[in-house]
Amino acid sequence: MSAATKPNHIGRKISRIRELKDMKQEALAQALGTNQQAISAIENSETIDDGKLADIAKALGVSVEAIKNFTEENMISYFNNFYDNSISNGVNGIFSPSHCSFNPLDKVIELYERMLQAEKEKVEYLEKLLKEK
Repeated sequence: MSAATKPNHIGRKISRIRELKDMKQEALAQALGTNQQAISAIENSETIDDGKLADIAKALGVSVEAIKNFTEENMISYFNNFYDNSISNGVNGIFSPSHCSFNPLDKVIELYERMLQAEKEKVEYLEKLLKEK
């Protein structure tokens, strides 16, 4: 049976939530007082006892129900709605793209030019050192 036909694979749900929270297996293991290999085994398990699931949910900062009901479709929908709302209304009404006082691309180009200049100066310094020897 493939992964696509096992929608209630709790271990995979834990793995995806952990990844979405940008947490490594080692960090989750530390929070649970175990090791990375144990977390790997949990994430490969189709079922997990309720007590362990409650501990994992607490370590991940989510509810047990959030883990049990987790789906990729729900997360995509959540992030799409969050993005749509943050663009149209601003984040809590504080940020709105129309109030941005600078072009982010200009800042990237400015940073790139400064890095390029620093590299040129470094090359000149190294060439000067070589000529002195």
